[in-house]
Amino acid sequence: MTAFLLDMDGVLYHGDKVLPGAREFVQQVSRHKHLFITNNPTRSPSQVADRLTQMGFQNMCAERILTSADATALWLNQQKPGFRYFAVGAKTLHETLAKLGTEDSGRADFVVVGEGPGLDYETLTTGINLVLSRKARLVGTNPDASVDSWADGQKQTLPGGGALLAPFEMATGQKAMVIGKPHRFLYEMALERLAVSADDCIMVGDRPDTDIAGAAAMGMGTALVRTGRFLPGAPWPKGIAKADWDMEALADLQTAFQAAGIL
Repeated sequence: MTAFLLDMDGVLYHGDKVLPGAREFVQQVSRHKHLFITNNPTRSPSQVADRLTQMGFQNMCAERILTSADATALWLNQQKPGFRYFAVGAKTLHETLAKLGTEDSGRADFVVVGEGPGLDYETLTTGINLVLSRKARLVGTNPDASVDSWADGQKQTLPGGGALLAPFEMATGQKAMVIGKPHRFLYEMALERLAVSADDCIMVGDRPDTDIAGAAAMGMGTALVRTGRFLPGAPWPKGIAKADWDMEALADLQTAFQAAGIL
């Protein structure tokens, strides 16, 4: 039986608006092994599950959600159990890292940069000096240059993890280890949690450069829906493997999966 990894923003919803066919698609997928995975490190799995429930998705639970913050904390602990860290980003990132490590702005083993509030002259200075003087390793939760958000029904663009990580890389001359899509670790963690191999799994996402590129490199099946940033009619980016399924909406993808005997 095929397993599924599903991105959320741009696939299931925009802001607080559920995209057409999303609830029905998730209901079909829920009969299979599945995880919802996201590069967004600003919400905990329980917060994401609650949000999906409020949107009308059924049988949501934190165990079905995997965020880049979770994956980052696990990776850090694998590198150095009981690690010390200095983090820049939203409250949830700090809470997630604290489950496995200890915050220490003076002797950190890792400088971790996520998304959300927290980057200012002082935190940038602290992080830079930890990398240069204490030899702390620079780590980013995700590489996204920008992310979409909605406020009062209006779309706006926020700086992503990659944008917030950039000044640390520029000032230190060091390339960060980045955990989220399209890098391997988030996918590896998801496959391990589902106990499936890559060739038994399909990634459903809305971005060729993260969702599709990363999953294809892992040997997964790939399905793109053009309901996020990558819109219908846009030419496929050069240098990125084309998705196995390239559909305008989830309803079209559901029909294609059913015709192929996958759902």
